[in-house]
Amino acid sequence: MKSLFGHNTNIAFSRADTSVLGIWWWTVDRWLLAAIILLMGIGALLVMSASPPVADRINVDSFHFVTRQFVFLGMATICMFAISLMPVKWIRRLASFMLLGVIFLLIITPFIGSDIKGAVRWINIAGINLQPSEFLKPAFAVVIAWMFAEGRLNPNFPGYIVSSLFLAVCIFLLMIQPDFGQTVVITSIWSVQIFLAGLPIILVFCLGLGAVGLAVTAYLILPHVQSRVDRFLDPTSGDNYQIERSMEAFMNGGIMGRGPGEGWVKNSIPDAHSDFIFAVAGEEFGLLFCVLVVGVFTFIIMRGFSRLMGERNLFVVLAVTGILVQFGLQAVINMASTLQLVPPKGMTLPFVSYGGSATIGIAIGMGFVLALTRKRPGE
Repeated sequence: MKSLFGHNTNIAFSRADTSVLGIWWWTVDRWLLAAIILLMGIGALLVMSASPPVADRINVDSFHFVTRQFVFLGMATICMFAISLMPVKWIRRLASFMLLGVIFLLIITPFIGSDIKGAVRWINIAGINLQPSEFLKPAFAVVIAWMFAEGRLNPNFPGYIVSSLFLAVCIFLLMIQPDFGQTVVITSIWSVQIFLAGLPIILVFCLGLGAVGLAVTAYLILPHVQSRVDRFLDPTSGDNYQIERSMEAFMNGGIMGRGPGEGWVKNSIPDAHSDFIFAVAGEEFGLLFCVLVVGVFTFIIMRGFSRLMGERNLFVVLAVTGILVQFGLQAVINMASTLQLVPPKGMTLPFVSYGGSATIGIAIGMGFVLALTRKRPGE
């Protein structure tokens, strides 16, 4: 390609380019990166469609949530790109500092946080609202993977004990809020990682019993959990307004949808731009579009796992697996809740639902994945 001055210009990175960006371009998984960017684009489209009626109901500018989400997506992209440039040792250090910082924020959240719908999960720092638990998940996955890997490489290092202590502290702090959904996510991350790290089968069985016990305990002692489970098992036992409207939205959307902006579910569901954004997708864009969204999520997860084939670094395997479990589990819970396949849980759809803490937290996690799955012949 020639410039205006007639000189040849190279608009692509050469394989001989030894700059940071050049090396990054030829070592990062560009297919995975493209899928993540596509998912962000889908999320931006759906927030533009779903959020104006929500903004009108609370008497703010119609594009209030749209503008904020574009800012969040920009910040998320910068975070993901910057983290994907880092070497493995920097990833461990960053995750460690993040985990300690988030634990501190979780400790002070009950004292300075805002009570929203009976839970104290948000804090305001310099005018910015943060949900610390969203940043806990990626940091937790990486640090726990490091503990397990060190425990396997160094028999004198109590990796299992340290990781178990971290899990106990995080569960305790989350249940104080209370936030049973995030507790399930980090417990799932830890469970999968400890299984891959070589947990004996008898302990796997005991772990399963413990998970069942935790779920039963949450049902017995947390009224909101009990209410959601009861309403799921017996829809006539309580208010299922949002779920009923969500199911109607999918039926109205059919195969091709009613068209962008033509749906009405967003006018009647308070959380149409966040927890129930998949219902908006179903009504306005139809079944085929929803299948596309599921396909993009599936591709990201499977592509991430495929990059681990032949990986000899146990830490990388455990960390990437933990983050992908978090990513996939959140997506499954959100979409299954919208389709009335599981009890409703206020969990966002990664990169699709509106939200600053959630969007940036997921971006940090995927930045870790992009960094850890880069090709490193010298390592």
